[in-house]
Amino acid sequence: MAKGILGTKIGMTQIFSENGEVVPVTVVQANPNVVMQLKTQEKDGYDAVQLGADDKKDHRSNKPEKGHAEKASTAPKRYAREFRNMDVGTHEVGQAVNVNTFEVGDIIDVTGTSKGKGFQGAIKRHNQARGPMSHGSRYHRRPGSLGTMQDAKVIKGMEGPGQMGGEKVTVQNLEVIQIDEERNLLLIKGNVPGAKKSYVKIQSAVKGN
Repeated sequence: MAKGILGTKIGMTQIFSENGEVVPVTVVQANPNVVMQLKTQEKDGYDAVQLGADDKKDHRSNKPEKGHAEKASTAPKRYAREFRNMDVGTHEVGQAVNVNTFEVGDIIDVTGTSKGKGFQGAIKRHNQARGPMSHGSRYHRRPGSLGTMQDAKVIKGMEGPGQMGGEKVTVQNLEVIQIDEERNLLLIKGNVPGAKKSYVKIQSAVKGN
């Protein structure tokens, strides 16, 4: 059965394995989630479990949000996402989902919003090569040829300068290294997208091991 939970990225650290190897890990604070809604094939056209995390202040919640949360006997949530790969039949509205839903060694996918880096050039944004840096080349970090001679136009989808970051990014096939149930922490091997204190969506790996 697929698993899923919402959490907050705390930062990165390192731990030592039993054989003395250094393992870089990302610490995710996954406070208990609440099942806000269950969607079924008969009613909604697809199966999904909607989870919510972290209570929202009452004066920041509108009437539809409060009504939606009341059905689950909870407060409106700051962060809510659907998990389509979770078994709807094993969940109930208002049920709590904790970090112990995962086990050490589970392979997971983590989705978050990447750090925004503003307007960047083609070299930083797309890892394009630069020109000669010698004096007089007049071509250092400028974009190269953007089209062909025959069409005399820029082909649609050409990689160039523009807004970088601030996008939805998923890192696949990461491993759960440690679980701290008392502090609701998940230690995930490697790095996950997003800045510190940003929300992430953790679910069982779609592509498996």
